[in-house]
Amino acid sequence: MIVLDTICHKTIWGGERLARYLKTNCKKIGHLYSVYCREEISNTILNGKYAGKTLNEVFPLWREEFGMDAYPYFPLTIALTEADSNLSIQVHPNDETASILEHCARGKRESWYFLEAPYDGYIMNGCVCQNEDEKEEMLSKRKYLEMVDTLPVSVGDYVFVHPGTLHSITAGSLVYEIEEGADFTYRFYDYDRIDGQGKKRELHIDKASKALDIFQKSLIKHYPDGGEIWEETYITKKISNTSSYKNLSSTLECFTLVFGKAECDGVAIRLGMSVLLWPGEEITGADIKLGFIAKLRGDIQ
Repeated sequence: MIVLDTICHKTIWGGERLARYLKTNCKKIGHLYSVYCREEISNTILNGKYAGKTLNEVFPLWREEFGMDAYPYFPLTIALTEADSNLSIQVHPNDETASILEHCARGKRESWYFLEAPYDGYIMNGCVCQNEDEKEEMLSKRKYLEMVDTLPVSVGDYVFVHPGTLHSITAGSLVYEIEEGADFTYRFYDYDRIDGQGKKRELHIDKASKALDIFQKSLIKHYPDGGEIWEETYITKKISNTSSYKNLSSTLECFTLVFGKAECDGVAIRLGMSVLLWPGEEITGADIKLGFIAKLRGDIQ
């Protein structure tokens, strides 16, 4: 097993709830990355023979073992995401659009499990436009807020955001987030916010327009007792009120602790930390009040 340290990512829309849980002075945390693997930034390994190295450094050593040799980096990103204010109104490309616009084989898919609901009881999700002509007219008039639909959400709801879906997490939300694919986010609108350097964040109107599928809108799902939710490229499972978890699958699994206590290979597992479990590996003697398992679908690797 590999125990990963978390990465605090400050954002313009982040809050202070995660900072209180972590007892850190870091403010405006938007993402607490428990699994993040890119050349520029990646989780540090805390245990075993790879201790001190990053996930990005060691992933090439065993990616073929799980059929991930087509991926330049570990394909799943996992985080706790906190929104103190609305995120930008945005869209992610599908694989075809990413190939055209970015010369990259993978678009971006993501899911959220709501640990705390948004203050107004909804997120922004979907497009109200009935056809492409209406979309182009609203875009030409910069009516970005008027063109986005809403989706009511509550604590315990699960939402999958298909590529091409117009969306935004809204203020008050605290979610367990899983992403698969590349880090392409195209912003339509960002509320004219000013960053720490006194500049507005970049918008990507042309790319966002090309990536937008006006007919995509998410649905609310709920985890079945002891069951999984299958998406296009990954599988997730919620586990709760248990003292152990064993990887009974034939592939690598990412265990993320949300609430509770655990220790793996002599390392104390804190809120938001993830452990990569090889087939047959087990976490025991824990107090897992709430955690999640994520893994790639074997049929798409």
